[in-house]
Amino acid sequence: MRRLLLALLVAVALPAAAQNANPPDLAPVPEPPPMPPAYEFDPGLEPQVTIIKKENETVEQYRIGGRLYMVKVTPKGGKPYYLIDRNGDGQLTIGPRISVPMWVIKTF
Repeated sequence: MRRLLLALLVAVALPAAAQNANPPDLAPVPEPPPMPPAYEFDPGLEPQVTIIKKENETVEQYRIGGRLYMVKVTPKGGKPYYLIDRNGDGQLTIGPRISVPMWVIKTF
């Protein structure tokens, strides 16, 4: 019982003693750095999308600066998949560096 009373007294006395202690000298918060210059819209960097609807699928071609870099194929009643130009030549053909179709598994 005596130990319990002592523990209770210490638990009450410690926060009170901490409040009476002098806080260390605090330095003022420095000013934040200036904002960067505003972003200017460049329409040449926006992708150009061409949509081709066929009987069994929809093909979306993505280009930047006139160069084809990605194709999204959405089969009728199926999940879309993507073909990506990894060589930068605008050709999505089978070659030494094959561009494997990729499917979106889950989106958040």
